[in-house]
Amino acid sequence: MKRLLTGVLLACAAFGATAQSTWPKDHPVQVVVPFPAGGATDAIGRIMAEQLQKRLGGNFIVQNRPGATGTIGGGFVSRAAPDGYTLMMSSLGTYVIAPHLIKSMPYDALKDFDYITVAVQAPNVLVAGPDKKARTVQDVIAELQAKPGHVSFANSGYGASDHLSAEVFLQQTKTEGMHVAYKGGAPAISDLMGGQVDYSFQNVNAVLGLVQAGKLHAIAVTGARRSPVLPDVPTLAEAGVPNAVIYSWQALAAPKGLPPDIKSRLAAAAIASMKDPSVASKLEEQGLEIVANTPQEFTAFQAREYKRWKDLIEERNIHIE
Repeated sequence: MKRLLTGVLLACAAFGATAQSTWPKDHPVQVVVPFPAGGATDAIGRIMAEQLQKRLGGNFIVQNRPGATGTIGGGFVSRAAPDGYTLMMSSLGTYVIAPHLIKSMPYDALKDFDYITVAVQAPNVLVAGPDKKARTVQDVIAELQAKPGHVSFANSGYGASDHLSAEVFLQQTKTEGMHVAYKGGAPAISDLMGGQVDYSFQNVNAVLGLVQAGKLHAIAVTGARRSPVLPDVPTLAEAGVPNAVIYSWQALAAPKGLPPDIKSRLAAAAIASMKDPSVASKLEEQGLEIVANTPQEFTAFQAREYKRWKDLIEERNIHIE
């Protein structure tokens, strides 16, 4: 009996070693994006999948599983086998915001994933339509003070980074505004340009072309420093609003329990992909900043972001309507 048990254990170990050594060539790797095709996270997911396939071999395929602010796809990934054949590229909403807004979460964001790398980040930018007279942060604050609760901020949905950026701004300026939620960034931006809403905090990469074309004007960015693609636009801190550094980010994760060898190879390939000059230069032209941190750095960062947004959501009594 003892010999039989020893044999089984050795066979299992050999199988595990073989599975790790042949990954990712046994069958296609799913890169789950928990949002619809065509958005910023989907675009980063497709770039990452293409680059991982180039570096590791095998076949990396993006699968869009949208719904419930990214938690449907997140739940699917959390339940998948931790064998390297199911990955997730998602934004901060899935990792650190939705867990505080949705009562029946299908996963535990702190325990159910192995964090691989934050691929990119981008500050949001406070923008207004072409007919708005406000050109500075102080102009916006003055308008908020003159019309408390009546100045509108468009966002792509409650709990999105543009919504929470406005919440931080209102918190730090001790003012009141009105949130107008849309089903996605595109209709929010459209109404902003049309004058139906006053302001919005949009991802730099989402509105850069419109700012450059004069269809929107940029007032301030939420980054720790000025954006290289909008060098003349001040940060909120420079404009007198402290403690309002906010970045939207996209990151790669896997189900918890990834074999160390696969995790190491995956992280090395993912980091190299984002740091590749041919990839990085194209992303930076869009206003994105390369992060490409290690699994350890991402895990620590996720915990900090998780607490930060939890505290804000509780303090501001934010909930999904």
